[in-house]
Amino acid sequence: MSQEVHLVVLGAGSIGVSFAAVFRDAGFSVTICDPDPARRDAAVEAVDAQKAAIRLANLEKGGAGPLSVVASADDVLAKAALVIEAGPERLEAKQAIFATLLARAAPDTILATASSAIPMSRILPDPADQARCLVAHPVNPPAVLRLIELCPAPATTAAAMERAASLFDQAGFRAVRLGHEIEGFVLNRLQGAVLREAYRLVDGGVIGAEDLDAVMRLGLGPRWALSGPFETAELNTPGGIRAHAARMGPAYKAMGEARGETGCTWSEQLVSQVEAERRAIMPLEALPQRANWRVKAVARLIAARDALLGDADER
Repeated sequence: MSQEVHLVVLGAGSIGVSFAAVFRDAGFSVTICDPDPARRDAAVEAVDAQKAAIRLANLEKGGAGPLSVVASADDVLAKAALVIEAGPERLEAKQAIFATLLARAAPDTILATASSAIPMSRILPDPADQARCLVAHPVNPPAVLRLIELCPAPATTAAAMERAASLFDQAGFRAVRLGHEIEGFVLNRLQGAVLREAYRLVDGGVIGAEDLDAVMRLGLGPRWALSGPFETAELNTPGGIRAHAARMGPAYKAMGEARGETGCTWSEQLVSQVEAERRAIMPLEALPQRANWRVKAVARLIAARDALLGDADER
């Protein structure tokens, strides 16, 4: 990084030190702020542990930005390009923190919360306060799972979203920008949908918890790790996403409606939108080659998984 860029992390818990390790490895100057003396004392060692995980995941950039641990961020807020609040998941606490940040941070500093569920509009209800503020929702642990969901408040500016995405990209994250605020963001909505159905299946006597986990770990999980649901659908069905929607859409609609869900119909317009986005990524004629790649990639992933699990007899 040609010019030193400053990050302030508020909170020396697991998420905070993980962010600190990633940005420091990318060459950022990092300050961790936590009022708890015990957490401050443990912060540098915790960052080093996260650095070891980054190295193990082969994600290391090789930077060694300055790292400081302080009780108060007042002296560093003015020079921060980005502040990530990673404190307690309590609305009142976050509201107090962001009121302080708005008063003391530089006018162009991006202010983000790593909240798992609280949208920025609840933290800062006044649109006049929202322009440079957003949610930066990580996947735990952020040191090695490099996805960040950027969720704007209604009045967050496009420039602030662009700047936030650029900073996270520089650190090595894949920044996904949400079009508007939504409860649970995207990751938790997908995760919640799977968990709700998992509980229903156990509750209905269809399957036990251990076998359900096996279905995900040995079946859906490896495919989704490589492809995601839309690409997986394409690779499983000759003709791509449109053919899959025609073949499986009615069955999935019936399953959803039997659970009392609404909005289960994939309209022609929606299928066309997803198809257009998929074709921009990969032409239809390239899908067979991609499917062949997946066979080999899944094989390598399974071998690595079984090695990690001690080659347990799960197949």
